[in-house]
Amino acid sequence: MYVLTKTAHLLFVIAWMATVFYLPRILVNVSEAASDQDPQAVRARLLLMARRLYRFGHHMFGLAFILGLVLWLYYDIKGGWLHAKLLLIGLMLAHFIIAGRWAKRAERGAALPSSRALRWFNEIPVVLLLPVIYLVLAKPF
Repeated sequence: MYVLTKTAHLLFVIAWMATVFYLPRILVNVSEAASDQDPQAVRARLLLMARRLYRFGHHMFGLAFILGLVLWLYYDIKGGWLHAKLLLIGLMLAHFIIAGRWAKRAERGAALPSSRALRWFNEIPVVLLLPVIYLVLAKPF
């Protein structure tokens, strides 16, 4: 059962990470949509994609979280590495929520940060994911 739980947890983590990586990229495209031939249609389609992706990401995070809790509590996983990992995951979750709020604000017509700022914002999860992977694999402390 442990391997199946861990496999399902990993699947949902990967699905959530896909949304964490892609949602800011959609926002970059929304901010640059003004240069398209039909900016309103492009913007509306991108914001619809963002809304659906954000909802999907919440479901994937919830399932990954529940299975992570099962692994932590039922299989008694311990160590300082886990606390560091959870801190980094919390930061990624905050990043995801900020991106979702920007998408919702853009649907209401509010301005987004510049596309350059959004491109930098898009790189934050990569920087956070690298130490998470290291912590899970090496369990250094």
